[in-house]
Amino acid sequence: MATLVALPPLPPQFKSIQHHLRTAQEHDKRDPVVAYYCRLYAVQTGMKIDSKTPECRTFLSKLMDQLEALKKYLGDNEAITQDIVGSAHLENYALKMFLYADNEDRAGRFHKNMIKSFYTASLLIDVITVFGELTEENMKHRKYARWKATYIHNCLKNGETPQAGPVGMDEEDAEEHEDAGAASLPSPPAAAWPAAYDPSAAGSSGVRIPPGAHAPANTPAEPHGAGVTGSTLQPSPQPLPAIDPALFTTVSQGELCFAVREQLEVQIFPTPRSLVPATRLERQEQRHSHAPSDDFRKPSFGS
Repeated sequence: MATLVALPPLPPQFKSIQHHLRTAQEHDKRDPVVAYYCRLYAVQTGMKIDSKTPECRTFLSKLMDQLEALKKYLGDNEAITQDIVGSAHLENYALKMFLYADNEDRAGRFHKNMIKSFYTASLLIDVITVFGELTEENMKHRKYARWKATYIHNCLKNGETPQAGPVGMDEEDAEEHEDAGAASLPSPPAAAWPAAYDPSAAGSSGVRIPPGAHAPANTPAEPHGAGVTGSTLQPSPQPLPAIDPALFTTVSQGELCFAVREQLEVQIFPTPRSLVPATRLERQEQRHSHAPSDDFRKPSFGS
């Protein structure tokens, strides 16, 4: 595991990304690729929130140091070097976590591990935005997972029995919890929560997708354990698609992700070159170079 510098206290302005950073820490050993993209999301979001005050700039600088260390550690991992692979890895991981929580919910097994899995899945769908806009399906999954996590948490807290399955969700409630985000759930120390479901601990065959798992949130669920008729379509876990090597020569989505940062570097600090995906011209030059490029440099602040 890469050695990461310690982060300073989180500035109050960055409260909205505290859960994404906690998710990154939880995945440092479990899945470093997920941890990397959680931190990348936090950096990009933090820069949009506040990149001028000294405490925020210091925090972002240390966070970028962690990104550099992780990228060196992961080396030539295609989930880091190729956006299409990284996006598929992150989406597949988030979906497995969502399906585990949804399966537990439909079976009426309500517990903190399931609540955290729902909420962590919604956070990871946030992180997918580093590759571009979310699909409509992912937006529905995020909204439903965040609402379910808050709803079940509040029911258990008040001694009530939650209603299983995707019923009882009003559109107004969904919008309220979507906007509330991390503030909807408490912020206990990491040790206070049980570990969320770990999709990497079991293959796709270990995840049983319940009936209607991909249905809209207001669609009544089928009774748990009901028989499946031959005319009923059942979603099944999908393996990562084969990657066409020809796609690797296209313009990387990562170049778009870092466009905002490059525009801001005059105001803030130079971006570590290691975090910026190579342009098409640079990749062509690298193919003719025998010496690997290693120009990592620490961000510095102007006066």
